[in-house]
Amino acid sequence: MIFLTFFLGLIANFIGYIPPGNINLTLIRITINRGFKQAMQFIIAFSCVEFFFTFLIMHAAKWLSEQVHLDVVIDWVMAILFLVLGVATWLHRKKPPETKYSEHASIKYGIILGFVNPMQLPFWMICGTYLITHEWILDGNAALVIFSIGSAGGAFLCLFLYARFAQYIQSKFALSTKVINTSIAILFFGFAGYHVVKRIYLAVRPKQATEVKT
Repeated sequence: MIFLTFFLGLIANFIGYIPPGNINLTLIRITINRGFKQAMQFIIAFSCVEFFFTFLIMHAAKWLSEQVHLDVVIDWVMAILFLVLGVATWLHRKKPPETKYSEHASIKYGIILGFVNPMQLPFWMICGTYLITHEWILDGNAALVIFSIGSAGGAFLCLFLYARFAQYIQSKFALSTKVINTSIAILFFGFAGYHVVKRIYLAVRPKQATEVKT
């Protein structure tokens, strides 16, 4: 049962970080601009925070799923976060990669993004509630600790593969830092636009449905 709990946490969070988002795109930028060592510092710091993040969210998954308008708050927070990351990346797109960085810069960045990670809230609200409700895992502290360790491992593994992929792309295609940063900035802007359009659409749709009925 312990191994199954660990394995479920690892697989679930590995899958959770496969789609492009603020974390893995930021990691790609760090890998290409700062090197693999800084990327590993980011990954380790982020994965450690992911343990605590998962543990707390799994405890509150059922309560969070019952909160009205939480999805609206998450979408707007994500829109702002993607917009900020997009602007920051865009403004630095022409800067050549620095040769020296603070030894703890990527560690601090990983810790901050580990806590400011709203995209994982709806994921664990759905996945966590499903796993607990269907008794795939127990909801006691010991079981959730094991599950959260697996979750941290899943995040580490997926992000590690992303970092290696970024290294491979850079070595094979010799893409300039400007091209890569510009592409990542455009993706950030696209994700921000998606969340804004989604909220506007969902806000307008109920009114249209009401008008049709009347």
